[in-house]
Amino acid sequence: MGADPNLFAIVMLVAWPAIAMCLYSMRPVNQATIWTILGGYLLLPVGAMIKFEMIPAFDKNTIPALAALVGCVVVTRRVPRLMQGFGLADILIIMLLVGPFITSELNGDTVVIGDIVLPGVGHYDAASAAISQLMLLLPFILGRQFIRSSQDHADIPRILVIAGLAYSLPMLFEVRMTPQLHTWIYGYFPHSFFQQLRDGGFRPVVFLGHGLLVAFFAMTTAVAAAALWRTQTTINRLPPAGVTAYLSVILILCRSLGSLVYGVVLIPLVRLATPRFQLRVAGVLVAVALLYPMLRTMDVFPTSLILEAAHSVSAERAESLNKRFEQEKMLLEHASERLLFGWGRFGRSRVLHESGQDISVTDGYWIITVGTSGLFGFLATFALLAWPIFRAALTVKLTESAQDGVFLAALGLILAIGTVDLLPNASVSPWTWLLAGALLGRTESLSLERNRASRGGGGKERFNLP
Repeated sequence: MGADPNLFAIVMLVAWPAIAMCLYSMRPVNQATIWTILGGYLLLPVGAMIKFEMIPAFDKNTIPALAALVGCVVVTRRVPRLMQGFGLADILIIMLLVGPFITSELNGDTVVIGDIVLPGVGHYDAASAAISQLMLLLPFILGRQFIRSSQDHADIPRILVIAGLAYSLPMLFEVRMTPQLHTWIYGYFPHSFFQQLRDGGFRPVVFLGHGLLVAFFAMTTAVAAAALWRTQTTINRLPPAGVTAYLSVILILCRSLGSLVYGVVLIPLVRLATPRFQLRVAGVLVAVALLYPMLRTMDVFPTSLILEAAHSVSAERAESLNKRFEQEKMLLEHASERLLFGWGRFGRSRVLHESGQDISVTDGYWIITVGTSGLFGFLATFALLAWPIFRAALTVKLTESAQDGVFLAALGLILAIGTVDLLPNASVSPWTWLLAGALLGRTESLSLERNRASRGGGGKERFNLP
């Protein structure tokens, strides 16, 4: 893995399931699931893993998901279903699990460039990729089935803000003392230290691997705090307005222009706009993400305009963004050779010089997905993230109260901006998928309640949002 973790890193990975079981023994299943997934994302070491032959690696992504699965089974005494029927979400799940097998059938050839030999993708590799996809989807499946009620959704922003307040302490420490906690505690630095230097200071990294991920997390906590502020929900008697202001300052100190722009747009939107309008904005954002490969292929995405805007802020940021656009164009040209189902594993989707040297840089999750899984895999992945947002826009009028609508919209915006962030960054995480599953589960629950009320000729009175 390129890193050399100490013994404590392995101990933390091994101990996390036991920590999760303690959470499930003390908290309701929805809260325990949220804390297990979110806590693992925030605290476990980056890059460290426990690997056995023919089994996907156990790391900070897979261990919390598996621990949450076991916890849900133990508490509820039932195994979560992979699918809830045969709706769009279920079709997309099937696509994600079947896609690797189609990709392997079309990529059995060996690629030779210079001294580099890239093997073909076999059936074993397809099965391994499908299992990895299933592990990726576990938080989505759990969120969809166990985080469905209005109270469940009220717990998400509350827990997110509590986690943000707690995490702000090591973040502030690293802002002042440089990002060293991962090295001190787990024995290695998980990324390039130079990339954390920005504007004469340091981005905090803590245990997320990169300052950009920490900044994005800080932004989501500030947005969640704005939702609590709007509903006048206090956290341990702390005023929600003050909490929002504090977390906004933490976001500024993270020194990430992208996340700061997200926060500047979303925090006032959550605080002031109607839930319906917020979800319309969220729908537009994920629509852009879904159309992005086509826009880049047709060369109609306004890259020049974006670069000019970035240059007006910082020449350094504009240069970095320009390099990303150039790499995307090069990688997309290579991906277009096998556009439908991609190149598969073993670095076959990367661009190699005729000498065999790897000259590509893959930052965005979208281009990684298009390169390895093609448009088929891209649409399955990004549509599965986008569908809960579109459903939320359709079902927000069915919410039980004003607070229910505010939280539904806020979580939809957080998921939408997280999906958009997958264009420049590979920032997808189990937390992203848990949020997507929870949002879909809530919309399905609202639709089910409406159908039951229609069949029974009555039901709960609904709060219709303007």
